[in-house]
Amino acid sequence: MSDVKVEHEAVLTRAEVAQWIADVGKALDGDGTVSIRLAGSTVELHVPDPVRCEIEVEVDGDEVELEIELTWSTARTGAKGARPKGSAGAAGE
Repeated sequence: MSDVKVEHEAVLTRAEVAQWIADVGKALDGDGTVSIRLAGSTVELHVPDPVRCEIEVEVDGDEVELEIELTWSTARTGAKGARPKGSAGAAGE
């Protein structure tokens, strides 16, 4: 189960969708801070490298669905299993 999930659906023109995608792309190419307006509020995301990108196209009768999913880790980078300096270990360590 997700810690947080925010969803928003809207009907937009192609030009509006293109502008939204361009804005997200520009933010990703900049410092990696992406602000997304959803249903009257704003979600700010810090997107570090690397980013996994999954693209899916589904055709069902006369409807086409294009999904672009970006996934990244919020864990600190470094050696697998490494802990930041000064972090507490497991109980009994």
